[in-house]
Amino acid sequence: MPGTRPAAALAMDEKAADAVLKPAAKRRLAQAVDLSPTVLTDFTTAEARTVLARTRLLITGWGCPPLDAEALAHAPGLRAVVHTAGSVRGHVTQACWARGIEVSTAAAANAAPVAEYTLAMILLANKRVLPAARAYRERRSRGEWLLADPTLGNYRRTVGILSASLVGRRVMELLRPHDLRVLLHDPYVTEEQAAALGAVKAGLPQVFAASDVVSVHTPLLPATRGLVGGDLLALLRDGATLINTARGAVLDQDALTDQVRRGRLNAVLDVTEPEVLPAGHPLWECDNALLTPHLAGSQGNELDRLAESAVQEVFRWAAGERFAHAVRPEHRNLLA
Repeated sequence: MPGTRPAAALAMDEKAADAVLKPAAKRRLAQAVDLSPTVLTDFTTAEARTVLARTRLLITGWGCPPLDAEALAHAPGLRAVVHTAGSVRGHVTQACWARGIEVSTAAAANAAPVAEYTLAMILLANKRVLPAARAYRERRSRGEWLLADPTLGNYRRTVGILSASLVGRRVMELLRPHDLRVLLHDPYVTEEQAAALGAVKAGLPQVFAASDVVSVHTPLLPATRGLVGGDLLALLRDGATLINTARGAVLDQDALTDQVRRGRLNAVLDVTEPEVLPAGHPLWECDNALLTPHLAGSQGNELDRLAESAVQEVFRWAAGERFAHAVRPEHRNLLA
């Protein structure tokens, strides 16, 4: 009976609601909860406060307003938040943790396409596909068919991974079938844990000095802002590639731009600081820089994976079970 289902509401940008939670997903949600037809985009309106007053579960997404003390004051029965995207830092506030509200995230689901993008870029970078394609287009000839350059190719190359985050771990898992050596920098991971992930634990200088490709998966925290600075970039060997799918501010972008403009390093940047770079920024004109528009995360039919993750979490919660992808309060300061 509808009256026996806990009341739930969507809180996100309306376009995000339509993109992620298609009609079939909403119909499934309605089997577990009494879902309000109103999508909450602003918690301060009279309509929103009426909805919040009866809501026990919020299903959130991109564009959700902050769940601060004022918003929670109008949601006395709120017990849980199921997020249909990755990071909850933008809307789950200290007031939520203080009340003991349970929080789930689809970060694991969103990590899958980011890791796939990263794997593709690592393999393409070592194969030098982009410069080879440009040269092929310009000369309309294959040139030498047998290239004996020992620095080209993916056999026994070294890949550096910054952070054993959800994405970083998935990348290392995808790298396992390949003949690559993986170095991992993560201060919270032991040597034994790194080995279990298929990597060798290493310090930052070692990772940069030894790697042909370095891929950044570090969350943006006060301690990690500008983590990858000019001193580390200078350790990379000539022709190495830096991949960033995390946050632009983890890098010293000016230092990277200088190295890329001089042709010493290659860069694959799915994120920049700011997003989007100004029209006149030199990285736009660098042939050895590939800029993509935050494409690595869930897009297109990959959004259905986020919806499936959220729907499963809602069913668990409605059945009185624990979330499979709970965000723990003690980890909130490490969240991306």
